[in-house]
Amino acid sequence: MIIYNVTVNIDESVHDKWLQWMRNKHIDDVLSTGLFISARMVKVLVEEEMGGTTYSVQYFTDSRAKLEEYYKNHASRLREEGFKLFADKMLAFRTELEVMSEHYGKEN
Repeated sequence: MIIYNVTVNIDESVHDKWLQWMRNKHIDDVLSTGLFISARMVKVLVEEEMGGTTYSVQYFTDSRAKLEEYYKNHASRLREEGFKLFADKMLAFRTELEVMSEHYGKEN
């Protein structure tokens, strides 16, 4: 399993608009490429010195080849919309993660 992780710090002045766009459009657009199995959006609870609110959006895919296809055929177009809407009000960085193992606690 490969996780394509996008961490975004969003300025408070556009926070609500950005959050609505992410929940109602952007994540669905990424998933509609057919290259990801699911997505998870989480809020980072550590406060940043620069301010704003930070989120991590994790897209799950079952192969490196599908992630490469996403980069080649979709990433630029989908990123551009966010830049047009939120330009200098957001800072994003991306990480690729490979799930090595999963462990679950025992039920009580």
